Amino acid sequence: MSIGSGGDSHATQQFVTRIGDRIRALRKERAWSVQRLADAAGISRRMLTDVELGQANPSLATVDRIARALDTDFAALALPAADPAGPKVEGTVVWEAVDGSRALLLGATRQPRAELWRWTLAPGGRYDAEPDRAGAQEIHHVLAGRLTLVLATGPQVVAAGQSAVIASDQDYAYRNDGSEPAVFMRVVTGA
Repeated sequence: MSIGSGGDSHATQQFVTRIGDRIRALRKERAWSVQRLADAAGISRRMLTDVELGQANPSLATVDRIARALDTDFAALALPAADPAGPKVEGTVVWEAVDGSRALLLGATRQPRAELWRWTLAPGGRYDAEPDRAGAQEIHHVLAGRLTLVLATGPQVVAAGQSAVIASDQDYAYRNDGSEPAVFMRVVTGA
């Protein structure tokens, strides 16, 4: 799952710390140097070091590239370890913006790969995504407000109670042109 940036936004510190610890553990488990993993992920050694130390605010696409280099996936790095006492309902806040917009990763499957997200975009909010791997798709179901999917073919507006499917192996964005928050579920497949 690759998502890009969203203006005045950032990955949460809890997310950054969790992925840094997991990336470092997986790299050491493979007996890889920082340079070897950085090369495999196509990022700088300095960026990888900062990510492992929880001192960087990496794009979610960068985390995805590192996960692929480690032969795992974004969700395996991002989600908390399974709780033996039962399912975890609150999910993980992965991205948030100063306007109150946020992305919550609720869960994921490994085979086939699928991720379930709950997004909230504040009025005027926008999130610019980076392309996923070829063949990836997203399903969006709007719970409240109106979501505008900005695609190369033009904008697609999805109102409350409606759903849309898009190819996510292209540049695209989520936008809220309305006066109330746009709340939507997002399922990513094939990323």
